[in-house]
Amino acid sequence: MVLGLALAGWLAARSRAWALRADAGGRLSSLPNYHGWYVGLWVFVPTIIFVLVWNAISPGLVLQSVLGSPAADGLPALDSARLDALREARAVATGAAASTTNPDALPMVAPFSDAIAQYRWIGIALTLIIAGAAGAYSFLRIKPDFGARTRVERVIMALLILASLVAVFCTFGILASLIFETFRFFEMVSPIDFLFGTFWSPDPMANPDNPDPTRYGAIPLFWGTILIGAIIAMIVAIPLGMMSAIYLTQYAHPRFRAFAKPALEVLAGVPTVVYGYFAALTVAPLIRDAAIAVGVANASSESALAAGLVMGVMIIPFVSSMADDSIAAVPQAMRDGSLAMGATTSETIKKVLVPAALPGIVGGVMLAVSRAIGETMIVVMAASTAANLSANPLDSMTTVTVQIVAMLTGEGSFDHPATLSAFALGFILFLVTLALNFIALSVVKRYREAYE
Repeated sequence: MVLGLALAGWLAARSRAWALRADAGGRLSSLPNYHGWYVGLWVFVPTIIFVLVWNAISPGLVLQSVLGSPAADGLPALDSARLDALREARAVATGAAASTTNPDALPMVAPFSDAIAQYRWIGIALTLIIAGAAGAYSFLRIKPDFGARTRVERVIMALLILASLVAVFCTFGILASLIFETFRFFEMVSPIDFLFGTFWSPDPMANPDNPDPTRYGAIPLFWGTILIGAIIAMIVAIPLGMMSAIYLTQYAHPRFRAFAKPALEVLAGVPTVVYGYFAALTVAPLIRDAAIAVGVANASSESALAAGLVMGVMIIPFVSSMADDSIAAVPQAMRDGSLAMGATTSETIKKVLVPAALPGIVGGVMLAVSRAIGETMIVVMAASTAANLSANPLDSMTTVTVQIVAMLTGEGSFDHPATLSAFALGFILFLVTLALNFIALSVVKRYREAYE
C-alpha cells in the first residue's frame, strides 16, 4: 500500500510538472522526474516510518484492549497458564492456528479478532492521513522555480550516509560486545596467564568462582593459528596465486585465459567442508605415510601440515583473482612504454606491473590471510582439536577459531570463564587482523609506485 501511495504521488507530481513546463514555455528549475521523485519520497519515507512504528506498538495496544474486555476476567491467575491462553487465542485470531483445545483460550479468540481488526483499520486510516498530508504538502510546493533536484539529491545522500553508518555501527557493536565480555573474562583469569600461558585445557564443568588460570594459556592456540593459516597456507597460496595471475595476464592465450580464470575461481566457491574431507581422507593419510616412509616415527594421521596445505589450495583464488585484476588494471600505455624502451616481458612485470598493482596484490594477500586464520572446518577435520605447542608440522594442533566454536557450543553457561574465554580469543583475533591491515597499508605506502 505504501509503495502504491508513493507511486500515485510520483505520477501526480510528474504530470503537474509537465503541465507547468508547458505553461512556462519549457522553463523549469528541475526536470519533471525530479518533481515526481520529490513527492514520491515525501509520501514514502514518513509513511513507511509510521508503518514500522505502528507494527511495533500495535500488538501491545491489542493486548491491552483484550485484557480490558470482560472475557479476560476468566483467565487463570498463574502467569504461565495466562500467557499460554493468550498466545493460543492470538494464533487462532490471526489465522496462524486453525483452532485451540485450551478452554481458557477459546473465550479470548473473539476479543482478539475484534481488537486486531479495530487497530488494523486505525493503522490504515492513519497511514492514509499521513500519506495524504505529506503528499499534499509536497505537491503544493511544485512550482516552476522550485529546486526539486537539489532536495531529492539531499535525500539520496542522506540514505547513502545512513547505509554507511549501519556498517560502521555494526562494527562498533561487535567490538563493544567483544570488549565487554573479554573484560569479564579477565576479571576471572589474569591477562598475563592468558596471553603467555602454554597450556590450554579449560574445564566448562569446573567451579566458575575459582577458575584455574594455568589451564587458560592461549599460546598454543595462537601458534597453531600462525603455523597453519599464516605460514603453511601462505607458502602454498602466495606463490601459486601470484604465478597463476602473472601467467594468465601476460602469457596465456586469450582462449586459455577465458577458460582457466573462471575454472580457478570456482575453487573459491567450494564449501570448506569439502576441503575438510579432502584434507582428512586424502592429504593427511598421504602425508602420514610419506613421513613414515622416510623414517619419521609416530607420524600423526591429523597434522598441521595437511590442514595448512589444503587451506593454501583453498585460498589460491583469493590471491590470484585480486592480483590478476590489479595487474590487468595497469594502463596498457605503461606496459607498452616499458617494452618500447627495450625491457623484456619479465622485466616489465617486475619493474612496472607488479609495483603499479601492489595495492591490489597486498589487499588480496591480506584477504587470504584473514580467510586462513578464520577458517575452522578444515582444521577440525584435518588437524584435530588438540592444543599442542610444537614446531613440528606433522603434529596435531588446533587454532583460535576452532576453540572459539568449542567453548561457545560447550555445556558451560555464559557466565563461566571457559565460555567467556571464547570472547577473549575473538578479541585477540580481531586485534591481530587489525594489525595485519595496518601492516598492509604501511607496505603499500612504502613500496607503491605512483604515476601521473
